[in-house]
Amino acid sequence: MLITDVFKISARSFKNNRLRTFLTVAGIGVGIGSIFFLVSLGYGVQKVVLEKIATSDSLLSLDVFSSDKEKPISSEDVNVLEQVDGVSKISPVINQKTKISGNNFTTDSTINIVNQNFFSLEGITVKEGELFEDSDTDKIVVTQAVLDLLHIGEDDFEGRKITIVIEAAENGSAKMVERTYEVIGSIKDKSKANIYVPSSSVRDLGFSSFSRIKVKASSDGQVDAVRNSLMEKGYFVSAISDTVDQTRKIFRVIQIVLLSFGMLALIVSAIGMFNTMTISLLERTQEIAIMKSLGASVIDIWSMFLAESVLIGFSGGTMGVALGYASTEAFNLLLNFIATRFGGASVDLFAIPIWFVFFIVVFSTAVGLITGFYPARRAANLDTLEALRYK
Repeated sequence: MLITDVFKISARSFKNNRLRTFLTVAGIGVGIGSIFFLVSLGYGVQKVVLEKIATSDSLLSLDVFSSDKEKPISSEDVNVLEQVDGVSKISPVINQKTKISGNNFTTDSTINIVNQNFFSLEGITVKEGELFEDSDTDKIVVTQAVLDLLHIGEDDFEGRKITIVIEAAENGSAKMVERTYEVIGSIKDKSKANIYVPSSSVRDLGFSSFSRIKVKASSDGQVDAVRNSLMEKGYFVSAISDTVDQTRKIFRVIQIVLLSFGMLALIVSAIGMFNTMTISLLERTQEIAIMKSLGASVIDIWSMFLAESVLIGFSGGTMGVALGYASTEAFNLLLNFIATRFGGASVDLFAIPIWFVFFIVVFSTAVGLITGFYPARRAANLDTLEALRYK
């Protein structure tokens, strides 16, 4: 029997038992759609979280600290770090707790004296406004928490002046200096009151030590080598890539859990499909006997039932992808509508890898094939005389 004839005969159930076949395909579709929805949710949440904590440059960056708390990182250390193989950028950072004043309010804050490279290495982007350049000596970037503490609206910060008290180092003694800056950018962070000041604006204050240094490796393959070199030189090193790796491991577990819930729906659907194929076998017992008596081989009977189950599985997978995609779009629209109504930001909560779409269709087809295996075997082994007498 030609393969085209096998599929033609197998496809008759789609015409003869339309409702039952449709419900079976729909059951498989719902199971596949559930897996599609849950796994896409897992990938989407992972993508959103990783985008929040890391950029391409920040994944290549390392935070370098002094291993001796009594001896901070100095300018000489900066020169040493610049000579390490695999290092492409250096960004020294000075952190201070301080008082700030603006809009007739005074509050505590943390100032970060940095250069322009720091923002990309730290993975920081502005929500409104812009970042300063190294040549800017009177401009700063602040977090949303600072604006809130000074009662400055997030749409009304540009051009605002903020006075900062900076502890300068002069001849080994501390000296408090007031500097006034113009706010040009805001960072979406309401948890930390941070101010970012260009290092070019405090060169006259005699800073010769740093809280930490951001170091960027030249490539992903150089990160571990640079870290090992720095640790051998006695520095304490941490990397955001460690956090990202841990986050990915956590989300891998979450994806497995979500996939397990989706598999439960698919198992129920597979049981329904098995029931449909068994009923189809009972209804077509005499038909199979006639086909055998006319010369149909065991392989032909096997092929006919397996082809029918494959068609149902493939159709269910295709329907499942459509249902899953429609449900993710609908849920995302509803979620973003609610978020924007309450003042939040819209976000794409689902991510659908292309490979996963192909995998899930192939997977549903394989489920159909496995489900149809027992009915096909039973049909192929029917005794012809007994089957002809079957009522």
